[in-house]
Amino acid sequence: MTAALVILVIVVFLVLLFAVSAIKVAREYERGIVFRLGRLLPAPKGPGLFILIPVVDRMVRVDLRTITLNIPPQEVITKDNVPVRVNAVAYFRIVAPEDAIVQVENFMVATSQIAQTTLRSVLGQHQLDELLSEREKINAILQGIIDEQTAPWGIKVSIVEVKDVEIPQGMQRAMARQAEAERERRAKVINAEGEYQASERLKDAAVVIEDHPIALQLRYLQTLLELGSSQSTTIAFPVPIEMLNALKARGDKSD
Repeated sequence: MTAALVILVIVVFLVLLFAVSAIKVAREYERGIVFRLGRLLPAPKGPGLFILIPVVDRMVRVDLRTITLNIPPQEVITKDNVPVRVNAVAYFRIVAPEDAIVQVENFMVATSQIAQTTLRSVLGQHQLDELLSEREKINAILQGIIDEQTAPWGIKVSIVEVKDVEIPQGMQRAMARQAEAERERRAKVINAEGEYQASERLKDAAVVIEDHPIALQLRYLQTLLELGSSQSTTIAFPVPIEMLNALKARGDKSD
């Protein structure tokens, strides 16, 4: 009786041990890549409950969620020979779990290395002004190249963003002087344009006064009205040139 009980306990223990090692659960965002005696089974396991054969099967879990990859800062020489330090971030996910495990040893390391070399190569083909002003275009180029190179590994790169661009202090001062000179140039252009428009309006007013002399008299009376309403103790009365000419002519006749 005692021997039978011991055997029963051993059998129960072995059954529990088999169940623990054989029954696996994969979450919704996980897939299990199973190797049976070293050979890849055709379909990933999961999500949910599935059974493996102990000792015979070996499983590798693969996360299908989007992964954030920080690309370390890279020293880059731009096309116009400006040294810059650039870092970026990439977002990718695994779309073919079997390829991510079988086709490459470590897909995280491989993707990071591809992203770093591509970042240096692409930015080296652009000038500094393009790197600063055409960020979206460069991001699209980086995303396309990295995605194409990682596709055989079952990886889909969705976004690549250049985060920070560090330029030398001397170049920053030169860019600041350039921006200041550009603002001064625009201010001078705007001022010259305003003076030109004002001269055009004065020319139009002169034409009107020439065609209608009474307009000058009306303007003279309006000026006197404005001077009379001021608080100044000294008032200067403007005298039209025509009136001075008439007085001079009359003086010459009297002589």
